[in-house]
Amino acid sequence: MVLWLLLTAATLGTFQAFASTSPLAFSHSTTPVTRKRNLGLQPRRFQAQLEDQQTTHPRCNSKYLASILHTLNTTAAIENVTPVAANGSYGEGASDPPYPVNPTNLPPLCAVTIKVGQSAAANYRFGLFLPDDFSTTKRLLVVGNGGFAGGINWLDMAAGPHHHMAALSTDTGHNSTAIETSWANHHTEKKEFWGWRAMHGSVVLGKEIIRRYYEQPDNEKLWTYYSGCSTGGRQGLRELQEFPDSFDGALIGAPAWWTGRLNPFLMQVGLYNFPADDSNPYHIPLEKFSLLFTEVMRQCDGVDGVQDGIVSSPDKCEFDLGMLVCSQFTTNFSECLTIEQAETARKVYEGWLSEDGELLYPGLTLSSEVQWWVLLGGTEPSPFGLGYIRDFLLDDDGKEFDWTGLSTIGKDIVERAQRLDPGRSSATQYDISDFKDRGGKVILYHGLADGLVPEKGSWWYYNKTIDNFGGDLDGVRNFIRYFQIPGMGHCFSTPDCRPNAPWNIGGAFQPGLLGSGSWSVPGFEDAEHDGLMALMAWSEEGKAVDKLVATTWKKPTDSNSGVLRQRPICPWPEKAVYDGAGDVNEAESWECAMERVELVSEMQRRVEC
Repeated sequence: MVLWLLLTAATLGTFQAFASTSPLAFSHSTTPVTRKRNLGLQPRRFQAQLEDQQTTHPRCNSKYLASILHTLNTTAAIENVTPVAANGSYGEGASDPPYPVNPTNLPPLCAVTIKVGQSAAANYRFGLFLPDDFSTTKRLLVVGNGGFAGGINWLDMAAGPHHHMAALSTDTGHNSTAIETSWANHHTEKKEFWGWRAMHGSVVLGKEIIRRYYEQPDNEKLWTYYSGCSTGGRQGLRELQEFPDSFDGALIGAPAWWTGRLNPFLMQVGLYNFPADDSNPYHIPLEKFSLLFTEVMRQCDGVDGVQDGIVSSPDKCEFDLGMLVCSQFTTNFSECLTIEQAETARKVYEGWLSEDGELLYPGLTLSSEVQWWVLLGGTEPSPFGLGYIRDFLLDDDGKEFDWTGLSTIGKDIVERAQRLDPGRSSATQYDISDFKDRGGKVILYHGLADGLVPEKGSWWYYNKTIDNFGGDLDGVRNFIRYFQIPGMGHCFSTPDCRPNAPWNIGGAFQPGLLGSGSWSVPGFEDAEHDGLMALMAWSEEGKAVDKLVATTWKKPTDSNSGVLRQRPICPWPEKAVYDGAGDVNEAESWECAMERVELVSEMQRRVEC
């Protein structure tokens, strides 16, 4: 059950509940507040844990905030208003399943929860952090969610007040962990809340509340920024594509942007490796994923010219799977792959192809193998694929969709997903001219060792955007830049401590991984190291992001253990190049340099076998 524990907890933004048995385990010193689970029929009650004195803001009370809603002529209602003192804590604890750890060490602020929609069967909620010192910046930070999670992401919201910004997060219209999908079954409205409506509605109403709470004139700009990864990345792209005036800048990580293709792909990847029993010669057992990773490191680590335990150029590595295939003289089959198992690995790398050879979705990148257990471990395909097909696509009440015995998803499933796009969740508009023309900026990033959402999908999205702008790479780089992070897994950290590659750029979920009171990049709270701060400088001051310096520590999720490595992360197609003389663990020994590239639409990788 380690797989499901990770998926419930960390992989898509619910990392606060990691167990010590998880390969990415860590711990928090803060104990979540225990609360009874609410079924959505009655308002929740919250209690902030306060130190010193409460916020002194005179408008932090239910009466005043309710009067704001009254002036806006909305059916939304105030669910809770709580003053929070300096160094205080606030959240919903155990009643917020995907985000059970409450942020601590908060600045003085007003915590507000709004409920939109009076029907118990169809409503959504969103939370606001309204800091006392908002007037110094007049900025709003909107944060995303993870997986199929339903809950307010208070932990990621905490970055806002530390940056003197208001902060907002929606619960996407339900209350669940990241892997639960039953709430979507036969519920079109809830699918749309998750897909886009809860985010958009929360942003629109949240901005109006903030303006009135701080008595901000209509002609005064409210700078609005977004930060999200995985589903959160999709949410941000989806919003700025359709509603270009929602954000001034967006920090988008590992976006699960093409729901109608990605989620069926996650099902298909499972079919490559299941059933997990001796009757299936193509099944790669869990313990052999590290075998694959070790061989990838051996063949691919030095391709970038530096043998440093980090695969920085997987696209340049001509990986030969044949080196792992068992020979007729093999006696220890735990140290090699059968021909059938090698074929499974080849398909995972290659991606999902239709019957006529069309690429439906690109495969996982070389160096992602340690995280393969998320999709290929366990006893059945991951809920991100299987749950999506059953509950979003087919509304299969009786769970009649039987994956056992299937080797591939049928053409009807692919066409249905494309046609219906349940919840209108896919972010597939590549013409974002309106967002660009408003001065909008995007920092898009993805870990090259991501074992859940293929990095090549982000590369694909970025190149589709470039193609839409007539192949004008320089023009596109004026408003959207793509950063590949070598060695980083899904959204944060490294899947295995062997590379311990620099990964922290202050992106979504990253500060919280270091502790409930963490924000930004500890010790490096500046625009050179923090992607959100770099985004603000780009949007407001025109300072283009030519690099971000990523950080990791001797213990990758313990910022008190001492910095181990820092390295510049470069906007594609530039890559970090070693100067050949300095310490490889110091950022000053690297520089961003342009590679000679050719924009291509073909995403397949050739893997010799």
